[in-house]
Amino acid sequence: MKKSEKIEKILLEIAIQLAREGKGALFVVNDKVKYKRLFQQRIKPFSVFSKGAQKILKSIAPLDGAVIITSEGIVKDYGAMIETKKTFKGFGTRHSAAFTASEGGIAILCSEEEKKVRIFKDGKYVMQLDPLQKGVEAKVPAVVSVLEVIGAGTVGTVGVMTIAPHAGIAFLPGVLIFGVSYYALKKIAETLNLKELLRKAKIKID
Repeated sequence: MKKSEKIEKILLEIAIQLAREGKGALFVVNDKVKYKRLFQQRIKPFSVFSKGAQKILKSIAPLDGAVIITSEGIVKDYGAMIETKKTFKGFGTRHSAAFTASEGGIAILCSEEEKKVRIFKDGKYVMQLDPLQKGVEAKVPAVVSVLEVIGAGTVGTVGVMTIAPHAGIAFLPGVLIFGVSYYALKKIAETLNLKELLRKAKIKID
């Protein structure tokens, strides 16, 4: 598993826990995102792979602002106000921040009201996870594999209306992909051998 996949896996697992508890948060993995600090930091930069890192991440993520993480997995800031250039109409500032911050990277958002995990990549809304779906954690490796190959080249422009479940492609129970055609998704699955990943996760497939 590549470093980027390991980082995404850790963040998604934390995001699922937070959303399930009804807590809002925004994780941004991007070396070039522009932001301002909302308050003075008390925790020095640390690696997401270090001992106790996940516990710290879970505690600082619900604070106002975003958690900023480098492509190497270093948590360099938190309580960050993203300099928003795009708006995600119909939703709050956190969604707009995720939309903007994902350009050239990835943003993972926990919606406290809806208890959903939403993923933005390369300036596009690409995926939604339902933390209340039984066994959704077991599907994270498959989700991460798909995230590695989808992006600007495979995902079309997605509007706010795609939040509606019927507008996305059901990838796995509790997982929706937006802006990707069924044909493209099928090709991605074949490329990644997702059937093997799903089998290991003990998830029934056709």
